[in-house]
Amino acid sequence: MTNTTIQCASRELKLDSPVVMGILNVTPDSFSDGGLFNHVETALRQAEKMHADGALIIDIGGESTRPGAKSVSESKELDRVLPIIEKIHQELDVITSIDTSKAVIMKEAANAGVGMINDVMALRADGALEAAQQTGLPVCLMHMKGEPRTMQSEPQYADVVYEVKDFLTQRIEQCLAQGIKKEQIIIDPGFGFGKTLAHNVTLFKQLGAFKELGFPVLVGASRKSMIGQITGKSIEERLAGSLALATLAAINGAAIIRVHDVAETVDAIKIANALT
Repeated sequence: MTNTTIQCASRELKLDSPVVMGILNVTPDSFSDGGLFNHVETALRQAEKMHADGALIIDIGGESTRPGAKSVSESKELDRVLPIIEKIHQELDVITSIDTSKAVIMKEAANAGVGMINDVMALRADGALEAAQQTGLPVCLMHMKGEPRTMQSEPQYADVVYEVKDFLTQRIEQCLAQGIKKEQIIIDPGFGFGKTLAHNVTLFKQLGAFKELGFPVLVGASRKSMIGQITGKSIEERLAGSLALATLAAINGAAIIRVHDVAETVDAIKIANALT
């Protein structure tokens, strides 16, 4: 049975119905909002707005994971994320998560007050599994084929649902073996991370297959290229497509919806909850 309560440091996250995670990229080069919130005060204002709009989690990232993105040093990533983590922790009563794959960032972010680790590498980087276990925080394990700089270079699968599900199962087993508790694990199929449009569509249609694993499922498809490929719309014009995917994700069992447009998504999920 899927756990519906997750302890995020000092705060409790209830997942009886789908909740919204707001995206806060404190980077100069993220695909949608790069450079908009890479100062402490602008980032805090955005976090305040997302929280007021209904986000129960603020996901803070200091390194872009868009296709082709360049890596950044640990020190630069720390410089980007720690001041805003500390500021939000002081000013707002909201769960924060750290979007990182680096062990050092996980530990320092935990010390600064974050309540969750969101890792696109599923704790495969050096020391990440051990660091995550030491923090005691819940972890979100995401599937990604390859790594950001090369993940969209002709990704291939014999059976995308089986392979992604098998990968996540293996990572769950590694986490449990390391001492991370079952009730502290969240999974993410990784829409857009080493997948073609056809792969993304297949995964979305079979989202229930991931819920069968018995862990809360996070879906992050906000403004992504699959929407542009289907609709022909630019990143700035993908709100309607993002809302459609968020609604479908909620109806099909996603526990956490990671988005840029919080207020609109919260309303869409309220309607989905009322009618399903």
